[in-house]
Amino acid sequence: MKLISWNVNGIRASQKKGALDAIFAQKPDILAINETKCTPDQLPENKFAPDGYQAYFDSATERKGYSGVAVYTKHAPVKVEHGLGIKEMDTEGRLLTLHFDDFVFVTCYFPNGSRDEEHFQFKLRYYDMFLKHVEKLAKKYERVIFCGDLNVAHNEIDIARPKENSNQIGFLPIERAWVDRVEKAGFVDTFRALHPETVKYSWWDQKTRSRERNVGWRIDYFFVNQEMFDNVKKADILTDLEGSDHAPVVLELR
Repeated sequence: MKLISWNVNGIRASQKKGALDAIFAQKPDILAINETKCTPDQLPENKFAPDGYQAYFDSATERKGYSGVAVYTKHAPVKVEHGLGIKEMDTEGRLLTLHFDDFVFVTCYFPNGSRDEEHFQFKLRYYDMFLKHVEKLAKKYERVIFCGDLNVAHNEIDIARPKENSNQIGFLPIERAWVDRVEKAGFVDTFRALHPETVKYSWWDQKTRSRERNVGWRIDYFFVNQEMFDNVKKADILTDLEGSDHAPVVLELR
């Protein structure tokens, strides 16, 4: 199976650029989209789901055109859940949990937290509640995958300029420590596990045209629980595929 996760920074804009056609040309079994910035009814009917795929959306309920996630899958899930089941956390359309016969698949677009202190504290609470969500799933189901834009670079190898960004949201010690907690809970960062010394990024600041200089951050991930890591065949970042300020991340399973 091939799984892809991509923050497209607006799904309608990506469609106009042809970026979605390019990602579907990769023939993913499951494609997770972060930051759709729309509701399903705002998409053209012929673009809602390509042939052979089913589509599921979790959209913001209070701010249209904000946040949002989607999953396109060739395989019909047994059950689909929206959000964390916590009202405060679920108005921004950030989370989908799809139950399949052999595994549970979660995609999440995590809060950025840079707007103001209140939103940063919301980000930290969201981190805590999300970890409880996937820990609960891992206790109940043998195989769990989660992916998405975590909005944090874990270690210095994951960011081009760690010293200059040591006090920046997205690389703060408290955020990085949360990723440590994720790993202590038994989840494996698949890209880093397979490529312990590889420098590769998944996001670049558009304002400074940092992609041209490859001054980036690795903030998009695929994690699996330890029981599923034996099924991991490949993990990569498709840095050559453009159309967003993020690059797609890929996970292939045996």
